[in-house]
Amino acid sequence: MAEVLRLKKTNCKNCYKCIRYCPVKSIRFSGNQAHIAGEECILCGQCFVVCPQNAKEVVDETEKAKVLIQSRAPVFVSLAPSFAANYRGIGLTSMRAALQALGFHEVEETALGATIVKNEYNRILQEDKPDILITSCCHSVNLLVQMHFPAALPYLADVLSPMQAHCKSIKDRHPDAKVVFIGPCVAKKDEAAVYEGFADAVLTFEELRGWFLEKQIFPKAQADTAANGKARFFPVSGGVLETMGKTAGYTYFTVDGAENCIKTLKDIEKGGLHDCVIEMSACVGSCVGGPAMEETNGQSREPLRNYIAITNFAGKNDFPVYQPPSTELHKSFDPLVEKKTWPTDREITEILKKTGKNKPEDELNCGSCGYNTCREKATAVFHGKASVSMCLPFLKERAENFSDTIVSNSPNGLIVLNESLEVQQINKAACGIMNIRLASDVLGSPVIRILDPADFMQVLEHKRNQWDKKVYLAEYNRYVEQSILYDREYHVLICFLRDITDREEFNRKRENISRQTVETADKVVEKQMRIVQEIASLLGETSAETKIALTKLKESIQNE
Repeated sequence: MAEVLRLKKTNCKNCYKCIRYCPVKSIRFSGNQAHIAGEECILCGQCFVVCPQNAKEVVDETEKAKVLIQSRAPVFVSLAPSFAANYRGIGLTSMRAALQALGFHEVEETALGATIVKNEYNRILQEDKPDILITSCCHSVNLLVQMHFPAALPYLADVLSPMQAHCKSIKDRHPDAKVVFIGPCVAKKDEAAVYEGFADAVLTFEELRGWFLEKQIFPKAQADTAANGKARFFPVSGGVLETMGKTAGYTYFTVDGAENCIKTLKDIEKGGLHDCVIEMSACVGSCVGGPAMEETNGQSREPLRNYIAITNFAGKNDFPVYQPPSTELHKSFDPLVEKKTWPTDREITEILKKTGKNKPEDELNCGSCGYNTCREKATAVFHGKASVSMCLPFLKERAENFSDTIVSNSPNGLIVLNESLEVQQINKAACGIMNIRLASDVLGSPVIRILDPADFMQVLEHKRNQWDKKVYLAEYNRYVEQSILYDREYHVLICFLRDITDREEFNRKRENISRQTVETADKVVEKQMRIVQEIASLLGETSAETKIALTKLKESIQNE
């Protein structure tokens, strides 16, 4: 398979929307990034259409078309009939003039090839008389059958697509020509790459719009009237059958949308369906609902207006075309099935247990991961396409349980109030601080029942958080450090209470001991000072007497 869709990794936000909309779940998640599984992808383009972050992009072949024009070979345009819905009010004449201004040699309608294809379908029904015939105009449907429903391959019409039949017709008439197909389909890029020799490049209407803007070319509104052009009905749902004659003995019906195609193919595989002609289109509404229709003014998603635009553009008669021999229109379809090992029930059960699904009633099948059922997602985990962590209810429950465990077992008290100052949540530690028997006793009650609301009112009024305020709860004979936070997003007040009663009691005892020690020290000092003074007094008297005695002795010695 050619690379048609690419992922812009920086844009992927892990939202799983592409998986939800992918009809064959060909998206693989690795490293929190979506990857397109090419071996399963049917290139319906739904992931490209629904991605909210524009993380998917279609490979642009504008430069390839420009190179073809510069090669000096005559480059023809095969213009899909859905252009009448994409460029409402702008006829083929205006489109031809605009495309030739880009450098293209000539412009023809793909509806010419569609006429050849529907003629071959009629021949197959009348001559070969198959039990069931599935139209093979839609490359995405062809891939769906080849990859996922190979048992239905015998019923797929082995005929070239309108794009291929028209490209072949152009090259038969102009052997040196190159052909660029322009339409609303992503899958046609792959069809052109896989089946070489038909279209040399494929542009989408989105790419053509960019090219027109680059060259400042604006096709003018100009209605075309033509008696021919019945095959212009091809791009709307039921349009292929509209152009075909009805062969007796067959039931004709239309199926559009990949999901409906899948259901029909499953029904065919069961057996019991006979003598049916089934027009299948992967896009809802057929080609006019294609993923690469322009999004200008949102008109590409207006199915009724698109249908009316095609109806007004289509003619009542067939184009006069040369009908090649059937051998030249033959197209073979090989199965493209990837062999897989499927998980056993035990392996599925083990994977489910990893997301907390231990019994059938735990399997919510909510689809938030992108898969339709929990077991389908478990199978994707087994095949390495999904991870266990993609189960959002499980992650939510685990986060809530983890949060509740932290809150419940926190040594600090926690109280959550709404803006009416009513208790919304209270943990065990807070209940213990305030001697509350059960949290349910105060839930929904005004905080004034358990705490002074003044601090809460101040924080709520000024929207300014309060941190580590020491508060004495006289009613509970406890000291706490109180922090109050206002959450602007959820409009709640969160109060943290750290019980510091033991610390305050210890500090008080230490202060008492310090005071007693100081008093004792003062008494000891005072007593010691008295003793010192008494000793000093005695020493003073003795010194005086000694001085007198010595003076007398000195005088006695001098007299002698």
